[in-house]
Amino acid sequence: MDLIERLRAGLPEAALLTDPDVTGSYARDMANFCAAGTPAVVVLPRTVEQVQHVMRTATALGVPVVPQGARTGVSGAANAADGCIVLSLVKMDRILEINPVDRLAVVEPGVINAVLSRAVAEHGLCYPPDPSSWETCTIGGNIGTAAGGLCCVKYGVTAEYVLGLEVVLADGRLLRTGRRTAKGVAGYDLTRLFVGSEGSLGVVVRATLALKPAPPRQLALVAEFASVAAAGRAVCEIMAGGHAPSLLELMDRTSIRAVNAMTQMGLPESTEVLLLAAFDTPDPAADLAAVGALCEAAGATQVVPAEDAAESELLLQARRLTFTALERLKPAMLIDDVCVPRSRLAAMLEGTAAIAEKYGLTIGVCAHAGDGNTHPLVCFDPADPDEERRARESFDEIMALGLALGGTITGEHGVGVLKKEWLARELDPVALELHHTIKQALDPQGLLNPGKLF
Repeated sequence: MDLIERLRAGLPEAALLTDPDVTGSYARDMANFCAAGTPAVVVLPRTVEQVQHVMRTATALGVPVVPQGARTGVSGAANAADGCIVLSLVKMDRILEINPVDRLAVVEPGVINAVLSRAVAEHGLCYPPDPSSWETCTIGGNIGTAAGGLCCVKYGVTAEYVLGLEVVLADGRLLRTGRRTAKGVAGYDLTRLFVGSEGSLGVVVRATLALKPAPPRQLALVAEFASVAAAGRAVCEIMAGGHAPSLLELMDRTSIRAVNAMTQMGLPESTEVLLLAAFDTPDPAADLAAVGALCEAAGATQVVPAEDAAESELLLQARRLTFTALERLKPAMLIDDVCVPRSRLAAMLEGTAAIAEKYGLTIGVCAHAGDGNTHPLVCFDPADPDEERRARESFDEIMALGLALGGTITGEHGVGVLKKEWLARELDPVALELHHTIKQALDPQGLLNPGKLF
């Protein structure tokens, strides 16, 4: 019995996609310059038992399996391998429970981040992780990449909200990790092991997530700086001063001009850096005034606080549109997400600008300044072989710069295919050996998302 027949024996016909024109559309995520293979079949399960059947079949036949969510990732982590089963979890999209007393939600992996956020808001709660693709990305994908977002500076990243998981292992067994309690330290933290594992250790089929009380509407300000160094000083002073902004974001001049060109927002193009700060505290105006004073003391040329929530949202919309605006400048873009200590943020931006000049490229930078997570976006034309070469070399230099500054090659996008050779450079040799040991223990045939991470 061949692969398709064995899968069909335990799956409804609608769950199997075999038309090459259709399966080919599942071959890759949004990282256009990462290798992707041709899947043998795409499976769209709706139940845990169906996922278990897929994994048992794959193990019996030695067929690789690539778990996928909405494929909004930018590192190639969801890219197919030749002859694989693409296991798309988007049909497992039920919110199973929202518990206001225990402040948790239980969801399937295909639930869209924004759908969950709106559902819990009806109970006066919030699910804080908010990746820029929150309107389309799935919770399973967020867990796989340990996703972040704009609010990380105050509320943290996905890993801090995953209380427990149900995971189908490579051999089809169902593993339950974690808890529903507010705290618990029984045994190894297997839940955290799977968060950020990019589908290489098991298939998440259910997640228990922590929720927070919904905060007040946030108010924002924008501060203009004539130099990266001054903006970096402001970030350091804000964080050292004990302030807890709900958002602290940065845009460089290239990003500002790109957003203006797309939206006609009228952002100040003469400035080198815009710093956006927001507070969702009981008295946000007072917090903004204190932060505004710190920005002015650090060298801000102008500080403009928003008058209300609507004006705040308009300011923040500019930051959210940065990726889209820079994509319009050239036919292609390499998206980096190097994270450095906050104290080295200015050095990271200055170094990136020097790399852009060295290679004669347009590299816009936006950043989650409050946690040092920078997004250098390398714009280039792949039809020009020399420009593509320069883009790839600049990308590598940016990652090397981040490591030299005490940072990491990825703060929230993951390793996938794009950065796997760099993971070995970042990790201690003993740590890398342990990665391989864990992978071997949970996936001895190496079937789960092969070719990713390492």
